[in-house]
Amino acid sequence: MAKSIDITDLDIYYGDFKAVEGVNMTIKAKAVTAFIGPSGCGKSTFLRSLNRMHEVIPGARVEGKVTVDGQSLYDSAIDPVEVRRRIGMVFQRPNPFPTMSIYENVLAGNRLNAKRMPKATADTIVEKSLRGANLWNEVKDRLGKPGMGLSGGQQQRLCIARAIAVEPEVLLMDEPCSALDPISTAAIEDLIHELKSDYTIVIVTHNMQQAARVSDDTGFFNLKAAGQPGHLVEFNPTKTMFTTPDNPDTEAYISGRFG
Repeated sequence: MAKSIDITDLDIYYGDFKAVEGVNMTIKAKAVTAFIGPSGCGKSTFLRSLNRMHEVIPGARVEGKVTVDGQSLYDSAIDPVEVRRRIGMVFQRPNPFPTMSIYENVLAGNRLNAKRMPKATADTIVEKSLRGANLWNEVKDRLGKPGMGLSGGQQQRLCIARAIAVEPEVLLMDEPCSALDPISTAAIEDLIHELKSDYTIVIVTHNMQQAARVSDDTGFFNLKAAGQPGHLVEFNPTKTMFTTPDNPDTEAYISGRFG
C-alpha cells in the first residue's frame, strides 16, 4: 500500500559537514515527486535519507524527522533493513547481480526475507514483478539466462522488477535514465506513469523535461554558495513550478540561466 512521507526540519551531515539543511515537505502517496537542481546541491543525498541508505556511509547522519504514515523512520526501535524493504531504491546505473539469472535477480530481495520459498510462489512473484516492470514479454523465454546479458534499458527495468518484487510502499529512483538511450528512457518514463497507481514514487533527475513529463510535484534544490549546504528553494505542483514558480531562483534555473 503506497504511503505518504512527511519531512520536517531535516538536516543531513557527512561527519561535520552539513550537506543539506532545513528541508520540509510532504511527498504524496500514489504520485510522482521529482527533485531537480544543479549538481552537488544534495538531491541524491536527500533521496538516500528517505530510506536510510545515507547512513551506510561512515560518519553520515541526519537530524530532524522523516515519517511514513505517522511512523518515524529514524526512531531507535525501527530496523533500517525493514525501512529499506518498505522503501525501495533504483540507482543511476542498472546494477543486476552479475552472477544471477534474470529469474534469481528478481527474487534477490525476497530470498533475503524468506530463505525457503515454494517454486510456485517464486514463479508467481517473478512473473508479476516482470509484468509490473513491462519486461515479461521480452524475457519470459530466457529467465535462466544472466541478467547482465540484457540491454541497458532492460537491465534498469529488471532492477525495477527486483525493487517491486518485495512489494514496497515507496520507490526511490536516483536518475534512473541518465545512463540510457532515448528509447529506453521513454520506456522507463511510461513505466513510472503506470507504477504510480500502486506506489509512491520519488525521482531525482537532471533532465527538467523529464521532471515536467513524469511528476505531479517538483522540489527545486540549490546551494547558496560553494561549500554551503544544499536547501529546498521551492516545492510545488509541477505545473506551477514550470509555468509560474514562486521563487525567482526557480525561474532562473528552469529557464536555463544557471545550473
